[in-house]
Amino acid sequence: MDKTELQILKESYQNGLLDDVLPFWLSNGLDREHGGVMASLDRDGSLIDTDKSVWQQGRFTWLLGELYNHPLLADHPDRDRWLEIATSTAGFIETHCFDPVDGRMWFHLTRDGTPLRKRRYAFSESFAAIAFGEISKATGSEQYATRAADCFESFVDHNVNPPAELAKFTSARPMRSIGFPMIGINTAQELRDSIGLEGADEHIDRFIEEIETHFVRPDIECVMETVGGSGDLINHFDGRTLNPGHAIEGAWFIMSEGRYRNDHRLIQLGCTMLDWMWKRGWDQQYGGILYFTGVDSKPVQEYWHDMKFWWPHNETIIATLMAYVSTGDEKYRQWHQRIHRWTMDHFPDEECGEWFGYLRRDGAVSSPLKGNLWKGPFHIPRMQLVCLELLHHLDKSGLTNTGGAD
Repeated sequence: MDKTELQILKESYQNGLLDDVLPFWLSNGLDREHGGVMASLDRDGSLIDTDKSVWQQGRFTWLLGELYNHPLLADHPDRDRWLEIATSTAGFIETHCFDPVDGRMWFHLTRDGTPLRKRRYAFSESFAAIAFGEISKATGSEQYATRAADCFESFVDHNVNPPAELAKFTSARPMRSIGFPMIGINTAQELRDSIGLEGADEHIDRFIEEIETHFVRPDIECVMETVGGSGDLINHFDGRTLNPGHAIEGAWFIMSEGRYRNDHRLIQLGCTMLDWMWKRGWDQQYGGILYFTGVDSKPVQEYWHDMKFWWPHNETIIATLMAYVSTGDEKYRQWHQRIHRWTMDHFPDEECGEWFGYLRRDGAVSSPLKGNLWKGPFHIPRMQLVCLELLHHLDKSGLTNTGGAD
């Protein structure tokens, strides 16, 4: 990568984060009456629905805390405001997002924090954990450090020992999903950084081992989304359906751990996962990453399978750049260039700011909304921040050259 390309990418990610995406959410999403963030925004930032996603409360708190704590932004004039909002939203989480009966977290609330529903899984706990961790790091609060560790423990325990009454399926066909160990890796990584989580490395080792043992399939060069209880292929819709963006997200979590430990085997494992799922996910006709594909030639049942969602593109942008920075392989630079260009040509809304979340296969906008219970201030700004880190490292490492870009 030459200096010109690196500088263009730096400006794209930094300006996108600090001058577009973050201001959009700070201007339109904050609930100044009840606290927290309302994520269901129309194209222009106006409210569509005042209900609150608990995921987005944790993710938004994490984002602002991460920005406050990040050394690359140590001189930013808005840091104190970021921390103030993050601390306020963390307070909303503590007050409204936990069920006092069983201690588990809600998924969906009214604007004032009245609970509406809970999910069988415990990903709300994982996002609350990283949120509390960043607040603890920013403020030195032991109370928030304890809250972060407790949420992580609840997240792990709920997935390892799920209550029988919450089972989604019968025991007739045991299944396991890549979602838990994948999110487990990243949650433990974040808490290792923010609060020095005890046993973080051991947790990460177990999560990576589970993914490598049960979901990474060299025989068919594929990362499975759902497998049988022993990692066996399930010859039904659930088992045949792949989510390339999800697997690619897991790939960069593992690459990141390899970089942290200077473990080339883990870096290679992540690159291999990226290689296989790029091949299975990249749309050869229109470009971009398909949402679902099949492990074989059989069609998948989800009718939105060929849509282009924002977050798989975010994760693929990170993974391709991380693979290039980690290995120097020119293939990954070209892939990063390709996914970056396709994404920036289709998702950002030049007129109203932020990004569209849902495109048709050909890249046309399917829905103009900017947020809902699932899309909020997380995947896009995280991508922009992680890519800034990687480009900063690339610049400092001397791996750039002065030649022209391809």
